[in-house]
Amino acid sequence: MKGTVAFTSLGCDKNRVDSEVMLGLLAKNGFQAIAEEAEADIIVVNTCCFIKDALEESIETILEMAKFKKTGKCKGLIVAGCLAQRYEKEFFDELPEVDAVIGTAAYESVGEVAADILRGKMGEKYLEDIDRPMADANGKLRLLSTAPYFAYLKISEGCDNHCTYCIIPKLRGKHRSRTMESLVEEAEALAQSGVKELVIVAQDTSIYGRDLYGEPKLHILLEKLSEIGGIAWIRLLYCYPETLTGETIAVMAQNEKICHYIDMPIQHGNDGVLKRMGRKSNQALIKEKVGALRKAMPDIAIRTTLIVGFPGETEEEFQDLVGFVEELRFDRLGVFAYSQEDGTPAAAMENQVKDEVKEARKDTIMDIQKNISAALCEKEVGKTVKVLVEGKLPEESIYCARTQREAPEIDGLVFLTSEEELYSGDFVMAKIREAGDYDLMGDVIYADESAE
Repeated sequence: MKGTVAFTSLGCDKNRVDSEVMLGLLAKNGFQAIAEEAEADIIVVNTCCFIKDALEESIETILEMAKFKKTGKCKGLIVAGCLAQRYEKEFFDELPEVDAVIGTAAYESVGEVAADILRGKMGEKYLEDIDRPMADANGKLRLLSTAPYFAYLKISEGCDNHCTYCIIPKLRGKHRSRTMESLVEEAEALAQSGVKELVIVAQDTSIYGRDLYGEPKLHILLEKLSEIGGIAWIRLLYCYPETLTGETIAVMAQNEKICHYIDMPIQHGNDGVLKRMGRKSNQALIKEKVGALRKAMPDIAIRTTLIVGFPGETEEEFQDLVGFVEELRFDRLGVFAYSQEDGTPAAAMENQVKDEVKEARKDTIMDIQKNISAALCEKEVGKTVKVLVEGKLPEESIYCARTQREAPEIDGLVFLTSEEELYSGDFVMAKIREAGDYDLMGDVIYADESAE
């Protein structure tokens, strides 16, 4: 063994997959992963800087981890990910506590970097062309950081959309799909390890395969993944309305393994704001796509994300968004106050909205959504549904679970009573008896043997 390593992963689930791959690569290079930072020879922080809050969290975490160089056994601090890529020129000047920097396309070198530090080689930057193809084989080395019954499957890297508020294409490069064969192999390995739910992620999942095969092939990939034994649920995140195909909707509706759930970030509902954002959708297109999903799957849960307070957003445009949210009644909805990011076209736009206005608008939308969510939850009362058990609240003898309508880590839960002992990763049937604003309460009826 070369040494021990502790890992902190910040930001999105796509970043988490990168972290899991890095953990696997470190293990392959003779390092042992441990949870206690104070005991680790090497500490890695995989950073995010998508918005200002994420950037600040990354810096605070780096400084917190750096303390273990004095109070613990840490011999080297490595910073990877988006922050490392974005500020690589000034990194060591601003954060001298850091011993090595790994860019977003260079994480495959993490084992070499850690070994170099233990040999006394400090202050190195490991950067690659951000448009380089993804290394297909590394996914099979992943060490999961999620619960053992679900895993994220990252099907592509980068983004071609170039929205005016977003820095991601400059940090992650152009859209590059992984080969279908490599994704199926990785999913098979995950299934063999006990994974029952695959959560499909990318910056833009709906265009998967366009770069490799000449047209989007997400529907074909979903069909191939559904053939893997042991996988019971396949969940789809981050599909854009303008690129979500009829073929994908049809496969979702017809294939019983694919959850009737989709995360479709739309960012706004007013055409003027969408145009300034550089989005390729409009209100009519979004309504059309939501209608197509609900027609094909009346029970589908649609999650979306909005940005309020975008530069120039007038009260009239905001009220258009309010009416849009009230009309479409999304099942899940998150709201960000616009963050002015250096290096983006939107940051230089005139008529920046005041922070207090942004926050007030965010609160308005979330209050509307809370009422919508509560009403939708109430409709679930009396239904018998399949749920995936996540854990137990021992002091209350209550189990936590999810239906197909809840994605892990971001949506609500179903709180269950059961006369029999349940275990994380079990599928059971439950009857919903009570609804909250975002969560449900129910009672276990019987185990669902077919899902095992």
